[in-house]
Amino acid sequence: MNEESNKPNYEQIYQEYRQQGELQATQEQLANQSTDGKESIVAVRKNADGDIIAIQTSAGRELDYVTAVNEAKAGALAHVDVFHRYGRDILRSEPDGVQSNNLDNLPNF
Repeated sequence: MNEESNKPNYEQIYQEYRQQGELQATQEQLANQSTDGKESIVAVRKNADGDIIAIQTSAGRELDYVTAVNEAKAGALAHVDVFHRYGRDILRSEPDGVQSNNLDNLPNF
């Protein structure tokens, strides 16, 4: 019997673990969105440099970046954080293990 065939496939096990985690995080986020009553960011507008300059919310509102940061700081937007770096406030999605809901990965409007 070949000893190599008895070894676990560590890469496959890890990939399955990551996929399960991402699925669970997505399900948790959907459950939270339906109960917290806050708007979430569903689309972004970027400038020529790829910087986010505006966002669109789940209620259809379009907000410039500064307004979005202020609403996030006030707790009005779900699943985003504001942190201070480079001398300014920066909006980012909450780290949850789901790549598809990162602000840079959202659809453009």
